[in-house]
Amino acid sequence: MTNLEKLYLSYNQLTGLIPPEIGNLTNLEKLYLSYNQLTGLIPPEIGNLTHLTHLSLSNNQLTGIIPPEIGNLTHLILLSLINNQLTGLIPGEICNQGDSSPDLGNNQLCPPYPSCIEEIMDTQDISNCGGVVELWGEFYSIEYTDSLNLSNSGLTGSIPPEIGNLTNLTYLYLNSNQLTGSIPPEIGNLTNLTSLSLYSNELTGSIPPEIGNLTNLTSLSIINNELTGSIPPEIWNLTNLVTLYLSDNQLTGSIPPEIGQLTNLF
Repeated sequence: MTNLEKLYLSYNQLTGLIPPEIGNLTNLEKLYLSYNQLTGLIPPEIGNLTHLTHLSLSNNQLTGIIPPEIGNLTHLILLSLINNQLTGLIPGEICNQGDSSPDLGNNQLCPPYPSCIEEIMDTQDISNCGGVVELWGEFYSIEYTDSLNLSNSGLTGSIPPEIGNLTNLTYLYLNSNQLTGSIPPEIGNLTNLTSLSLYSNELTGSIPPEIGNLTNLTSLSIINNELTGSIPPEIWNLTNLVTLYLSDNQLTGSIPPEIGQLTNLF
């Protein structure tokens, strides 16, 4: 069976899981399992089927995430996962496919969606995504968004205070844009952040004292903006900092002795 190139099992009443052993059929070019009653996860072993051009698992009862291994299927011209119960984020690896436009509608997939995916917001049930925040015209799941890199994205306007709702963020990169206005105090809600990069924008006003809440930060870069006022004393609470970049602003005042608390600076 390892020489099998086409497997059509659609429109049956198949139940149970997709066996991981399906990944042994490495010569498969077309795999159709749609319109059955299959349950459970899409096995990551499906990523072994690197000759696949057609993969249809639609209209089943599949759950869990789309495995990132699906990005190995670079020859796909058809990928259909519609009408299942898939959850979580769509892996960015899905954009590795050739000419296919994945059909992922009618699942429970959470934003943000990869850039290669057509607008599918209206076809997803996001009620289990733990809330959604809209930033610069894109939607982000509060529960599932743990990193956000929008550097060099042509962003303008102010940083919306709603960004403070993404409390699972560990990385936030908004550098090298044209952002204006002040740094919102709500950024202090992001207490899981380890890296915050806002450099090379047009930010004004003072550094909010709430930034001192980000005690897990190891890297903070706000250089090359138009920030004014003194460095808030709360910033010296960030004792895990390894790098701190505040240059090329219009900051005033003295350097306090509390700077000696940042013993991890490199």
